[in-house]
Amino acid sequence: MTTTVTRVQWPGSAPDEAVHALAAEGGLVVAATKVGYILMTTDGAGLERKFDAKRRRRDKPGVVLCADLAQLQELAVLNDEILRFYQAHWEQDVLLGCILPWREEAKALIPDPTAHELAMDSRGTSCFVIRFGRPAEQLVEKMWQSRTLTFASSANPSGVGNKGRVDGIGERIEREADFILAADDYVASIQPGKDEGSRHEQGVMVSMVDEAGRLVPEQHGQRSVTPCPTLIRRGLDCDRIMENLAVAFPSWDYRHGQYY
Repeated sequence: MTTTVTRVQWPGSAPDEAVHALAAEGGLVVAATKVGYILMTTDGAGLERKFDAKRRRRDKPGVVLCADLAQLQELAVLNDEILRFYQAHWEQDVLLGCILPWREEAKALIPDPTAHELAMDSRGTSCFVIRFGRPAEQLVEKMWQSRTLTFASSANPSGVGNKGRVDGIGERIEREADFILAADDYVASIQPGKDEGSRHEQGVMVSMVDEAGRLVPEQHGQRSVTPCPTLIRRGLDCDRIMENLAVAFPSWDYRHGQYY
């Protein structure tokens, strides 16, 4: 039997129906961010549905969405320099994702073995994301109030952008989602003066680990420290993030496409 997914325009706050859909076992919600639409879920069953809906390879883990810096510090291994780097972007309201190891004690918050497998890579790292946009942020904040993690990937067939339009997520994802929180105007407002052909459709990603998944060392102002932070995906506010990298780290690298 064919069902019709609920699609609601973002009213400026998180609709209860969206919160309930995301909190349900295996729930899969589409929501707007600064760079388009994402698929959000909170458990292994939802991650399985996400991978199937996107037809995405299982070795490409979803990102971990953080409601605030306190959650980030609870989940991920950081050092003082990396925390200050995140803090700068939090204060500037700049979308940022960094590859980091999980804190051992935080892994107990991952709800099931399937989520454990699909939310991180073989090195035990994930991309922890902040400041991704109010429609989705509000849902994550609601989830974290009950200590529930939220995982996400872009809401489009793997390798195909959604152009910042809810109609761009594709029929398969629209059919598979339990709820769609639409906000095309919000997405467009983040990059004024740009259109669907020129807008960034992803956020910047910086790797803060070496090839084995170990945290890069603090630099303490010294030059030529390796391994060092590496920008591995360009995207929204790349210029600002590169400026912040230059301020925070005497040594950092640019290797777009190196990993994710």
